Amino acid sequence: MAVNFKRSYKFAVKSAFYITLFSTVLLVVLTYFFAEITPDLYVYFAISIAAFSFFVIQYRVEHFIYRRVKKIYDDVSILDSATLRSHPITTDMATLTREVEKFATDKKLEIEMLKVREEYRREFIGNVSHELKTPLFTVQGYLSTLIDGGMKDKNIRKKYLERAEKGVERLIYIVQDLDMITKLESGELNLNIVDFNIIEVIQNIFDLLEMEASKKDIMLLFDRKHIKPVMVTGDQEKIQQLILNLVVNSIKYGKEKGSTEVGVENLTNNKIIVRITDNGEGIEK
Repeated sequence: MAVNFKRSYKFAVKSAFYITLFSTVLLVVLTYFFAEITPDLYVYFAISIAAFSFFVIQYRVEHFIYRRVKKIYDDVSILDSATLRSHPITTDMATLTREVEKFATDKKLEIEMLKVREEYRREFIGNVSHELKTPLFTVQGYLSTLIDGGMKDKNIRKKYLERAEKGVERLIYIVQDLDMITKLESGELNLNIVDFNIIEVIQNIFDLLEMEASKKDIMLLFDRKHIKPVMVTGDQEKIQQLILNLVVNSIKYGKEKGSTEVGVENLTNNKIIVRITDNGEGIEK
């Protein structure tokens, strides 16, 4: 508090000195040109002192506030001090307070947004292990079965190799998902809208998770109301990822010797709904 008083006192003394010096010089000049003291002399003197005082105080106040505000910004590293030079510092403390509060609010929102993004990032990285285990163990299981003698049966060999291939494709999708995080943060993510058969997507997911479900003796049921392919429009990879995650969670948190059923139902206006049901405990409210 004492430091602030001394600085303001020094500021006042300098301002008073400049005004006094100017007043003295002006008075000498006016008395030199005016032999007598007339009303005009008072008018000239008053106007000159008022104008000079205004500019001196205005100039010094702006620089006084500028130095104080600049020091605050430099100390807390909130704002680059160079940005202050491009805009005049207002002497209206209410306006200055609003500007600082607005800037602080914007920074707080930015920090909160970064925290949310970081939380999403941590959750995603935590789920990567879970996402990788399913296709890796699936591929490993099919290949181990083939090595242990399944290669001798032509039908089993072809079936398991095809399902192992689908597991590898799923691994590729996960790697692409990692790249998607970077695109999301940079705003470069675009949807790849195509026409595809949703029935085939669901069947591929069942083939991929068949061995995982068998470990818990969970039956994967597909409500086949549609004999013909059901063509839909959307981003096939992201829809497949969504359905896969739901089915994986159903298996992971479902009861042993239970079931997971996926059905496709027609809605109005050329829309369908993919319904996934199981007999698990569900999520507590």
